[in-house]
Amino acid sequence: MKKLRIAVIGYGNIGCGALEAVSAEPDMELAGVVELIDAPRLHATLNVRKCTNLNRTKLVKEIDDLERIDVALICSQSRRVKEIAADLLSRGINTVDSFDVHFDILQLRNELDVIAKKHNVVAVTSAGWDPGIDSVVRGLFLAMAPKGVTYTNFGPGMSMGHTCAVNAMPGVKNSLSITVPAGMGIHRRMVYVELEEGVKFEDVEKAIKTDPYFVKDRTYVYEVDSVDNLKNVGHGVMMERNGVSGYTHNQMMKFELKIDNPALTSQVMVSAARAAVKQSPGCYTMIEIPVIDFLHGDNDTLIKNLV
Repeated sequence: MKKLRIAVIGYGNIGCGALEAVSAEPDMELAGVVELIDAPRLHATLNVRKCTNLNRTKLVKEIDDLERIDVALICSQSRRVKEIAADLLSRGINTVDSFDVHFDILQLRNELDVIAKKHNVVAVTSAGWDPGIDSVVRGLFLAMAPKGVTYTNFGPGMSMGHTCAVNAMPGVKNSLSITVPAGMGIHRRMVYVELEEGVKFEDVEKAIKTDPYFVKDRTYVYEVDSVDNLKNVGHGVMMERNGVSGYTHNQMMKFELKIDNPALTSQVMVSAARAAVKQSPGCYTMIEIPVIDFLHGDNDTLIKNLV
């Protein structure tokens, strides 16, 4: 069996998890890691785990320095995904990302779809646990109860997307953004920042609260001496739907996860890499791809064991 060769773009928390996940897959092998421009800072401020596989991995500055790549996993801040994905797709490389800015997903998907089709490759976008796995579950909830309301309650736990957004702000040395569920899909953001010398806390606080990542939620910002003393990459979600099947009311559904955030995100991306090479050219979100395409094994065996 010819193994899929996977490149990891960036080696922060998700990149580290991707290295581990790829090494555990029987149908994949690691082509190498591409070091992003801001990788040293990202590695120092976000990587709270020991990436033991990195010492045995080919680390390069440019994607062209790696031999044959089937899929590139974009393990970067969401705000860099479009730029990186567009470049890789234009080079004829399939991509998977975990872009998590919900209100921009459709636009990104449509823009990458044009590029992917032009270069006869595939992009899978927003392939994480939310958006991603939770998106699929929300779709199944809707299939079971077409009328009703679904509440997605995140946390409590570290949001990597929100934390990366704060880390990118001028004057922020290190940060941690924790999502706290208030119930019925409402959340609070608890942000802890370690600032560069001479930076005014009030300026950073204002920048955080007006950033698109935070503007829709009640956000509390605190200055601390050491963010590393607070970090825990655990997270979770509780999704609930109360709906109607046909004319039958009070159909209650629940889905719950308690997870290591980067580990699950990277594993979903790795599974999406397998699905990517099975699709026609274009860009897809996870709800557009058959579940069986994410799984290792032949279809008959999977159907026998899962259906």
